[in-house]
Amino acid sequence: MRKPRSAKFTHEQQVMLDQVKQIAAGLGETLAPFTEVVVHDLRSPRHAILAIHNNLSGREVGDPATELGLARLADDDYPQVIANYANRFADGRRAKSTSIGIKDADGHYFAALCLNVDVTLFRSLSTLLEQFSLPKNAALKETLDPSSADAIRERIDRYAASLATTPQALRAEQRRALLQTLRDEGYLALRKSMETVAQHLGVSRATVYNAVK
Repeated sequence: MRKPRSAKFTHEQQVMLDQVKQIAAGLGETLAPFTEVVVHDLRSPRHAILAIHNNLSGREVGDPATELGLARLADDDYPQVIANYANRFADGRRAKSTSIGIKDADGHYFAALCLNVDVTLFRSLSTLLEQFSLPKNAALKETLDPSSADAIRERIDRYAASLATTPQALRAEQRRALLQTLRDEGYLALRKSMETVAQHLGVSRATVYNAVK
């Protein structure tokens, strides 16, 4: 039988929640930049997000609880750990998530610790690792000779990966900084470079030209 849930926030719950926040901060630093770590205070489901590290989802502190959080509030027997389930960010990027429910001494859920891994980043990271493992001369030939559209796309991928995002998800100010970098490094002097950049960023050529101005 379900135990009655107290309407009050207990000192014990707050102490445990403070510890969960410290764990989240440590995980956030360890798993940066590709894992978002979120602490939910389920005692206030309409404003549940208490802390968010490596923000990949665009949510903010004070945003509401997710479906899993509400499910735990409704049922103390709901699974406490749900690991590595498929998820998706609002902008379409694929994610792998793990949700850990936190119970008090009475067995009631009152908080949750969630990890959301941006799996789309690993394509760019794989490219970086491949470059790193190449013999020195081959690596220099690949990265310092911007003689093809592939070189431009590869440079854009590396820039996006350094910001823990993907080329298509870059914000306007990030695109402007990227284009400045491409211009400084000589990529924009190449034939049809603007078309290549626009296609890889998923924007129009006009958007690219305006950002370069």
